[in-house]
Amino acid sequence: MNYNITPQVVMDTLTRVGLKILGAIALFIIGRWLIRLALALTTKALNRQRLDATIVRYISSALGIILNVVLIVALLGFFGVETTTFAALLAGVGIAIGAAWSGLLANFAAGVFLVVLRPFKVGDFVSAGGVTGTIESVGLFGTTMNTPDNVLTIVGNNKILSDNIQNFSSNAFRRVDLLAQIGHGVDHGKAIRLLKTGLAKIPNVLQQPAPDVDILQFTPAGPVLAVRPYCNNQHYWQVYFDANRLIRESFTEAGYPVPEQHYVVRSEREPIASAISAPAA
Repeated sequence: MNYNITPQVVMDTLTRVGLKILGAIALFIIGRWLIRLALALTTKALNRQRLDATIVRYISSALGIILNVVLIVALLGFFGVETTTFAALLAGVGIAIGAAWSGLLANFAAGVFLVVLRPFKVGDFVSAGGVTGTIESVGLFGTTMNTPDNVLTIVGNNKILSDNIQNFSSNAFRRVDLLAQIGHGVDHGKAIRLLKTGLAKIPNVLQQPAPDVDILQFTPAGPVLAVRPYCNNQHYWQVYFDANRLIRESFTEAGYPVPEQHYVVRSEREPIASAISAPAA
């Protein structure tokens, strides 16, 4: 075996390798640009058909993965790797991975059903898979949501489809559920009228259906009022906090006493009953 390598041979080899690498880099850059162009044109064409944003993003995500796989195969072919053999190997590896990672296939199938059945769309505020947030996109394997505390969360499609889904954006309005404790000596009728008058003045509280205020239950400290105004979904927390503030401020201005629990202690020796009041817990 001849180990005599001349500088000219080394230079020729380095030149060929360098040209190959430069060509691969150029192919990768051009390929990525073409993929972005194809995705942009596809998205634009789908939007012209007035398809739902959820379907558009799902198709774009799937197309992006396919085109990137094609680009990788093209790069391997550029370096002289037999692409047909690689494609067969990739298919075999895909089957093996699919069998081992059945969860991915379940998430993929669930994603298809989510797009077809459309229990929600992009922009809806939902509770699904144990997470509550705004839908950003439905991907091949997971759904992306932004939670109210601004945390980007990805949930597996199969987990969402196999669990309960609450879509808060589907209906035109929703109800805010609050409680108001009053003392035994407070006239509940006046307290109800006071709250109803105040709720009508809170911004974004709907007049129809009208807010509900009534006795919900009785406790040792006194009756508990259910306070239930209605509002659009985007105004939920503003109405929630304003209504809570209304309960506190209106009861204070009306001079209502702090609710107290009342107990009666009877002595076995003396038939004299004494009433003892203790602040509510």
